[in-house]
Amino acid sequence: MHPPKTSTFDVPARINTDTKGFPRPVDEYRETPFGLYMSRPMVNRPSTHWVQSWLLPDLGLCVTDWWWNPGHEREQDYYLDVCEIRREDGGRWLLTDHYLDIVVRTGREAEVVDVDEFVAAVAAGLLAPAAAESAMHTAYRAVDGLASHGHDLDAWLATYGITLTWKPRPAA
Repeated sequence: MHPPKTSTFDVPARINTDTKGFPRPVDEYRETPFGLYMSRPMVNRPSTHWVQSWLLPDLGLCVTDWWWNPGHEREQDYYLDVCEIRREDGGRWLLTDHYLDIVVRTGREAEVVDVDEFVAAVAAGLLAPAAAESAMHTAYRAVDGLASHGHDLDAWLATYGITLTWKPRPAA
């Protein structure tokens, strides 16, 4: 079992240090009152070629839209990481993953995944009880909110005054 993964978003340097510790150049950062948007190419990942994410610290979520390479497509619209997000001095943001994730299939379902990793991390003492409890509340709040809005991420987030905008996908 691994300790919680972290990722750093250095806005002034236009760098995203991924969970493996590799600094990656960022195509676009955009700060808003509710969070941080990041868009960048994926490097050395056969399944995807682009990633764009919204860090939403007040909700404890990172919403990601992956651009899959042909033959690696997944049946999902958004991937939500349950996490802690802190804004640090100097325009840096730090994301600490809390293992639980939610796969959103718009209009159909929101599925909590990686529960096995979460349980193993808690059992191994890698996630403090307070952080584990917070992660559970975050996941349940998100799934309940999504379900009560027809599994529509945009509709649910609108109740918090949040509107996510994304880089358009290139024409196929």
